[in-house]
Formats: sequence, C-alpha cells, structure tokens
Amino acid sequence: MSVTDQGKSPDSLPPAGKHKRRFLSAEKKYQIFLEAQRAEAPVRELLRREGLYSTDLARIQCKVKEGALEHLAKLPAGARNRLRGRVRRAEAGTSRKGARDGRNGH
Repeated sequence: MSVTDQGKSPDSLPPAGKHKRRFLSAEKKYQIFLEAQRAEAPVRELLRREGLYSTDLARIQCKVKEGALEHLAKLPAGARNRLRGRVRRAEAGTSRKGARDGRNGH
C-alpha cells in the first residue's frame, strides 16, 4: 500500500494491475476541453487531476472539432464562413500559446 493509499479501506482501492475504465459524459469532456484551452494551469496538472492521458485529451479535442465542423456544415454559407474564420484564429492562438509554454496540445 502506498503512502497516498493509507487511510483507505482495501475494498475501495482497485485491484493491483487493473484499471477501472471511466466513462465521461459529453458535458464533462467539453469542460475538460475548455479548461485545457484556457491554459490557466499546465495541461499535465489537468490530466493528472482528471486521471487522463494526453491521448485522451487529444481524442476529446478531435471529437470537439468534428462536432463543430458537423454543426458548421448545417449553417448558411455566410455564417459558416464567419465561424470558420473564428475557429482558424482560435487554433492559431492555441498553437502559439502551446509552443510558448512548452505544450504541444496532445
């Protein structure tokens, strides 16, 4: 038993070597996505706190982008073009921010 496990009953701890799969709601995934984009704290802290890997965050980011593009496809052309411009500017800002503080966004 590790130091962090002291005080917990053995029944509340997962069996050694077995990880319990977590299912996150769409709302929770979107909250994690937004928090990662805000970059108030390093992404590794967010991942550690939520018990996620960087690949989990990358998968969430891809799903958010897919959902946004799907929604954009349903909009009239004028609104779609304005929103695509916003997405491009946001992505460019995120990549610059990630490079500046040593994150690669994944």
